[in-house]
Amino acid sequence: MIFAALTDWLLAAPTPSLRYFTLRHLLGRPETDAEVLAARQAIMSTGPVPVILANQTDSGQWANEHSYYTPKYVSTHWSLLLLTELNADGNDPRFRRGVTFMLDTTLESLRRSGENKTDLTCFWGNLLRYAVHAGYADDPRVQEVARFLVRSLQQEAVCRCVYNWNFACAWGAARTLWALAALPEACRSPETGAAIQQGVAFLLEDFHLIEANYPTDPTRGKTHPMWSRLNSPLFYQADILFVLRTLAELRRLDHPGAQAALDWLAARRKPDGRWHGGSPYRRRTWAALGDNEETHRWVSLHAAMILRDAGRLS
Repeated sequence: MIFAALTDWLLAAPTPSLRYFTLRHLLGRPETDAEVLAARQAIMSTGPVPVILANQTDSGQWANEHSYYTPKYVSTHWSLLLLTELNADGNDPRFRRGVTFMLDTTLESLRRSGENKTDLTCFWGNLLRYAVHAGYADDPRVQEVARFLVRSLQQEAVCRCVYNWNFACAWGAARTLWALAALPEACRSPETGAAIQQGVAFLLEDFHLIEANYPTDPTRGKTHPMWSRLNSPLFYQADILFVLRTLAELRRLDHPGAQAALDWLAARRKPDGRWHGGSPYRRRTWAALGDNEETHRWVSLHAAMILRDAGRLS
């Protein structure tokens, strides 16, 4: 009964993406199901996706931005990331135009970074994720980004980043793994598989997912309080929920290092079967993403999908 009440509440969402994911990934409906087809078609015509796309210019970038990265979180990079999370049609010419703009604009900076630099893997991981969503997985430029991300996971200091005082970065590792999880098997080299293993070991074996005792400068850095909250959406950041989402995509939820985090997530379920979450950047991103209840729905959807994949949701 609790599961039925949860799915009924999710299916009442005004955001069609939520309805689509609930039907497909919680209720297991096939892609040919009439309600699934209706929800998927509605993604492009109602809710946040058409609002975000309406602000794109003919060049592929978003209107009134200072750069593709600013202002956070409505400029081109972030809008493409959100459209991917919302499961916008990756073949839509507008979405692909935005991805092409980003690839054309950013790749030279990646090439200038050199073999030993692994900064901003959160940025490049997000870019790879939406480029793959657009169907560009076999594009040479996208493969170049993938090689950079693989190399960043293979460093002794995993995803080492200047913004973490040149220590290994858990946010960067999580975003990198999330990106590589989206790569089709045909586009994954043996090095990619090995790098994924190293990234998972960094997050779950070398350190502790709940304690978040990842490397940082003890005099200047500390665990972000957001890490142990339930958040939606996040952008370059990560939290326990996001790491578990990534592990689910990588089919690593059975890893011993993930079990305490799964216990933690299950314990945060309310008596009505839902989870409550926060949207820390709500005022800085697209208002069309919805109100507090939509945030609770997104967090509940992700939590339920994770626990279902882990065999913990009845």
